[in-house]
Amino acid sequence: MKKKKIIILGLCSILLCGCKNEIPTLSDGSQAVVSFDNQDISISANDLYSKMKEQYALNAMIELMDLKILEKEFPDELENAKKQAKSTLEAMKDTYGEEQINSYFGSSDNYLNYLYLNELEEKAILNYAKGKVTDKEIKDYYEKNIYGDVTVDHILIQTGVTDDTSDEDKEKLETEAKKKIDEIIDKLNKADNKLETFKELAKEYSQDNATKDNGGSLGAINTGTLSSNYDELLKAARQLKDGDYSKELITTELGYHVIYKESTGEKPALDTVKEDILKDLGQEKTTADSTLSITAMEELRKKYGMNILDSDLKSKYSNYITNSIASARQSDQTATK
Repeated sequence: MKKKKIIILGLCSILLCGCKNEIPTLSDGSQAVVSFDNQDISISANDLYSKMKEQYALNAMIELMDLKILEKEFPDELENAKKQAKSTLEAMKDTYGEEQINSYFGSSDNYLNYLYLNELEEKAILNYAKGKVTDKEIKDYYEKNIYGDVTVDHILIQTGVTDDTSDEDKEKLETEAKKKIDEIIDKLNKADNKLETFKELAKEYSQDNATKDNGGSLGAINTGTLSSNYDELLKAARQLKDGDYSKELITTELGYHVIYKESTGEKPALDTVKEDILKDLGQEKTTADSTLSITAMEELRKKYGMNILDSDLKSKYSNYITNSIASARQSDQTATK
């Protein structure tokens, strides 16, 4: 979700709650915040508040009320949100340096507050999007995208190509790797016991040191079991019958593969994977429709009975929601062209 930079306005707390008599409050807005010696010039609390309201207060108001609402809505998520925010902050410090973060957000603490609020907002938006998922969408996703585990063995042949490899050498290395794949498939075609032969060939040819001595076994795998580097391999395995092996080259980011599919596990029951399906479909909806992030927070504010008492800010807020939704729709339309 795209968000504007958080603006920390310490003066808001001074204006809205006076703890000492010398601190100007809205109950006495004419009291000077700044005065000048020997001059008939001063800046009152009302002057300052009006200026802040014009330039900064809408963002500050939204962030303050969202924080209070979200902490009420997700009391069990607060510690996890703080941990995630701290983890992201440390990663960003390692990447960009603390000085750059401070120059943009004012301080690391400000950025940490931003990340914490963002974690809670993402939770609220996803919950809202999940509520828009229909039973039919869940059923269709289950039928098309949920599979049982597949037990797979593989043989990996790496090309040895690097960023510094010339085009001529790259072609030569890839040709040599593909030739080894052809040799493996040819030997499997001629073998009587395909599985036993495959495991022997894995020990002889495979360049995956983690699996070659075990006959190339990847074990029972499914979506998310291995890194995304294996996505194409898993896709190819699902298209094979049990006891069959790949007859064509399989290419992944790791190199070239030959695979053998030992068995297919039973598809999990819908109830056991429903929450994961809802999460995936909810994320798809927020990606496809940027307005959901806006309406999700708007609905949550209404749920808690938001009532903006300042007429100027109420008008600004209404315009903000309208303009944000229009901008999000325009952005979605542009992205689909």
